[in-house]
Amino acid sequence: MPHDPFPSLSCAAVIVAAGSSRRMGFDKLAAGLSGLSVLRRTIEALVAADSITSIVVVCPQERWEGLGRMDFSKPLLRVDGGRERQDSVAAGLAVLDSGITHVAVHDGARPLIAAADIDRCVAAALEYRAAALARRVTETLKRSTVEDFSAEAVSREHLWFMETPQVFEIALLRDAYAALTARGLAVTDEVSALEAIGIPVKLIESTLPNLKITTPADLFLAAALLK
Repeated sequence: MPHDPFPSLSCAAVIVAAGSSRRMGFDKLAAGLSGLSVLRRTIEALVAADSITSIVVVCPQERWEGLGRMDFSKPLLRVDGGRERQDSVAAGLAVLDSGITHVAVHDGARPLIAAADIDRCVAAALEYRAAALARRVTETLKRSTVEDFSAEAVSREHLWFMETPQVFEIALLRDAYAALTARGLAVTDEVSALEAIGIPVKLIESTLPNLKITTPADLFLAAALLK
């Protein structure tokens, strides 16, 4: 009998895939990537992670129907998204079973996520209550003038590019969203929501490229990385 590294865990994934792809000019999540759509690849990556027990995809019905056959080995559910990212995540949280203890929020446009990195992030959330995948800033950083001339160097020490999944005790994330609603605040990721209520989030360094598909060039790069 295979060993289960997460024997008592009930961690659902919420895939945020409700965006309109305005910057891309076409539906990037339906775009082909080495034989499968971007969103299909993202779903299959989360299905492959031992730590994920079920998945909610927050996306329009048309995008969902474009996925093709639904032969996934884990429970999968679709819900409509909201106007802002946090509204879409809240919609996903609302349909999770009461027995779910943790939730991993992941961008639908990150199809290269490694199952092992998902599991590492979930394991860290079990220990620290909140964890997020990220990568260290390695490039030279500059601050510019308002006219876009180089002005000064910025230290990259302790700076990170945020990625997903971002994993939390589900009660923590719900509390954070309730606080944001009460204050009328909007955030661009779930780590920012936790920071708003004073909860630190453990950063887990990604081991493989976890590219977010944003421009047409990203599709070519993702295809090259898959090869």
